[in-house]
Amino acid sequence: MSNIDPTARIADGAVIGEGTSIGPYCIIGPDVVIGADCKLLGHVHITAQTSIGDGCLIYPFASLGTPPQSLSYKGELTKLVIGQGCTIRESVTMNAGTVAGGGITTVGDRGYFMNCAHVGHDCHVGNDVIFATSATLGGHCEIGDFVFMGGLSAVHQFTRIGPQAMVGGICGVRGDVIPFALVNGQYASLEGLNIIGMKRRKFTKARLALVRSFYQKLFHGDGIFADRLARVQPMSAEDPAIVEILDFIAAGQHRALCLPEDGHGKS
Repeated sequence: MSNIDPTARIADGAVIGEGTSIGPYCIIGPDVVIGADCKLLGHVHITAQTSIGDGCLIYPFASLGTPPQSLSYKGELTKLVIGQGCTIRESVTMNAGTVAGGGITTVGDRGYFMNCAHVGHDCHVGNDVIFATSATLGGHCEIGDFVFMGGLSAVHQFTRIGPQAMVGGICGVRGDVIPFALVNGQYASLEGLNIIGMKRRKFTKARLALVRSFYQKLFHGDGIFADRLARVQPMSAEDPAIVEILDFIAAGQHRALCLPEDGHGKS
């Protein structure tokens, strides 16, 4: 059975999973589906077509599925989908999607969202991410698996951050961040590879050396960026991480790449 505090307001039509507890003064809308064994501590607001996976822990004053902060939004019923095992701390906000953006915002499994973090409309966030305090995504961002977002960081709309990248604190991200990257600075610049994160993902010393060599040739080699990119293409046969970075670069549409501060990566 679910345990629902008598002060909570659960609209007709909402689905509450077995073993889920809903604390004082929570408000749950009619199109919400909450999985099994979740815990809403109190004062949690969930609306729109929001679905939450099993085993999520949600702290007070989180607001999930609220309308997109977009001038294109005209009151349509859109979606927010949150995966399993997420921890959502105090005052986190996650907006539902817009019709123009596909109508859905998605968050993967096992994410840890610290207080006041924000996921904007039509964003797609991967698994095992960590958003530190007040990390913020504009609309339509794509965030890969195992990404770490530093405190007070902000990502411009339509920006992509590749898997296993790390964004420093108080950092404004205006360009696409390649997988495995480390970016930092008031306006994010590429500082190198997220070596600590790669070691945690069991990269061997040999693989680290190979990917480092690729990175140096691509971002700090001779000539313009387009020529260096062409020269490193054969290295895709040497490691799947290199394939992932090259595929990420090739798929870019909206934003330029985040480059080293010295500007050597410019084409």
